[in-house]
Amino acid sequence: MGGRFKQTLRTGRALVMAGAAVLAASAGASAANERTASLGGFSANEHIVFATVGEPARAPIGWVEFCIENKPECATRPSAPRDVVLTPKAWSDMVKVNAWVNDSIKPVTDLEHWGVVERWNYPDDGKGDCEEYVLLKRKMLMQAGWPREALLITVVRDKKGDGHAVLTVKTNRGEFVLDNQESQVLAWNKTGYRFVKRQSQSDPNTWVALGEPRAPATVSAR
Repeated sequence: MGGRFKQTLRTGRALVMAGAAVLAASAGASAANERTASLGGFSANEHIVFATVGEPARAPIGWVEFCIENKPECATRPSAPRDVVLTPKAWSDMVKVNAWVNDSIKPVTDLEHWGVVERWNYPDDGKGDCEEYVLLKRKMLMQAGWPREALLITVVRDKKGDGHAVLTVKTNRGEFVLDNQESQVLAWNKTGYRFVKRQSQSDPNTWVALGEPRAPATVSAR
């Protein structure tokens, strides 16, 4: 057991270091590679649409249990909402983080991974389902200096109607989705998903409903 735990820690550290290298390398990208002419299917002349935020909602049980196991990660104070200024560099970094995590993590269900139906954790062993992808993307962007208030874990119904987790990045040019089921970073209203609830910008431990009140979604192992 000790050997397996040490191997998991080494893998986790390697993932974080490799992810940091991805962002560091992007600092030298040329302006030609950072064009924003087609930001997630969003035209510069298109009206920006933000998701409608509703009443407070119950936090997913996976997030609640994640916070019990990772108390420092969730020991935050309420703060003022902040949006990312979507510069060409910011767009490039967001795209690279999404692609790198999607390519680096092996998809497995929670039942296969942990022996339980639902568990959220970092993919320190290089495996996970949608929540693990989301948590790692969020962590990488926060470590790169992105504001936590703009990086919102979000529960949706995907195109098949299944529960799914994605990372919503709130910017001055709209809200964009980092998704392990999609190679492109898309504007939220271009995903074809129904948005159910997400973290509040002011407090990650407070969740808010999105759009019309509907039956709650549980996150599937995708």
